Amino acid sequence: MNLKLVIAIAAIAAMPVVAHAQKGGPPPAKGAPAAKAPSKAEVQKVVNQIKGDKAKLDTYCQIGKLGEQAQAAAEKKDQKKMEDLNKQADALNQKIGPDYVKLMQGMENVNPESKDGKELIALFDSLDEACPK
Repeated sequence: MNLKLVIAIAAIAAMPVVAHAQKGGPPPAKGAPAAKAPSKAEVQKVVNQIKGDKAKLDTYCQIGKLGEQAQAAAEKKDQKKMEDLNKQADALNQKIGPDYVKLMQGMENVNPESKDGKELIALFDSLDEACPK
């Protein structure tokens, strides 16, 4: 998967939390753990779930397209477009399921330049190859 695209998708997945915090939402509960970086087994499990379900794969591909649009909007500093894309992506993330949402939140804590980060990102390649261009 394109490294920038993974980062954009992970950022979109995390945006509802950030938006809530910016709007003065209550602070996270004391002791509430931040999403931990996923293991290779966790990523592979979710990738296999998505691959095995055509509807989830189609939704994943739509999220990828939104990620590309979000990257372009971020480069243009178009906050309104980012918010619109966030709403769309959030709805699509929920369609794939809670495991995917948790995984994407955990990917926020992965250094994409690290050896482990590159390995985790590479696990998404088969999904990306299954998406129409």
